[in-house]
Amino acid sequence: MMEPAEKAVEEAGEYRSNRERKTVFSFEINGVGSMNIKTLKEDDTSIHLLIKGTNAAFMNTLRRIILTEVPTMAIDEVVVIENSSVLRDEFVAHRIGLMPLKTDLDTYNLPEACNCGSEFGCNLCRVSLALESESGDHTITVYSGDFKSDNPSVVPVSNRIPITKLAPEQKVKLEAYARLGKGKDHARWQPVAVCTYRYLPIIKINEKSCDLCEKCIKVCPRKVLRKTGDEIVIHNIEDCSLCQDCVDACEKTPNAIEVTWDDESYTFNLESTEALKPRRILQEALKILDEKLNNLLDQLKGIQE
Repeated sequence: MMEPAEKAVEEAGEYRSNRERKTVFSFEINGVGSMNIKTLKEDDTSIHLLIKGTNAAFMNTLRRIILTEVPTMAIDEVVVIENSSVLRDEFVAHRIGLMPLKTDLDTYNLPEACNCGSEFGCNLCRVSLALESESGDHTITVYSGDFKSDNPSVVPVSNRIPITKLAPEQKVKLEAYARLGKGKDHARWQPVAVCTYRYLPIIKINEKSCDLCEKCIKVCPRKVLRKTGDEIVIHNIEDCSLCQDCVDACEKTPNAIEVTWDDESYTFNLESTEALKPRRILQEALKILDEKLNNLLDQLKGIQE
């Protein structure tokens, strides 16, 4: 049912290596109609889309699947062998558990889906990382880059995440085990730092009653309005936050400016933790939605029969 959506996302991946593109593509979903998606901005950590021809129910479904269902790798178990730092074992384990890891979804299985059936996992559902650091005569900071992983593709997304500090002659030695999980079980497995959507604004300016006082331009926090010649024009309407400050600033009665929204068009903003690429997160979310809808259809067919 959602295969066209997944295909559209994959087709949009063929682009030139520039940060801002205007690639437009469309597809149809049963019950929703023709959906049009424009990539406004994209880089290695975020993607900003303009989606038209859908509704809030679909947008919220996509958002919640991204937050709770797309699996990523995170440290789930820590075995502390030695820790003489000022932080207790529990604090160190907590900090390590929230450290985002680069994820290889093509190699590893979810523990519940792995054929090993082992409580401890295997090399297809678990990654081992070791940390051993000792200070000499000076205080040092232990960073995420000090971890040694048995898989070079599953490592912390940054080498500069501080874990703890070691005073002279202090030491920390531990083993950590990472596995795939979902955000619905714990926030450590959420693939995104930010995942939001909002209605696409509609701004109407009555040129007959507008006296070009420019108060609406000065008060706009996103600089959406600009004066060009003898008129006020709208620039990058996707940046409008619907705050209505421009409407409140207008002293005309009735107001010369009106701000509403299109309930079939949305801007979608996704910022990855860098565990997965933003486009891969969207692809996985659409696959999961496809599976859920097909499962629901199968159950409905069973009821009818």
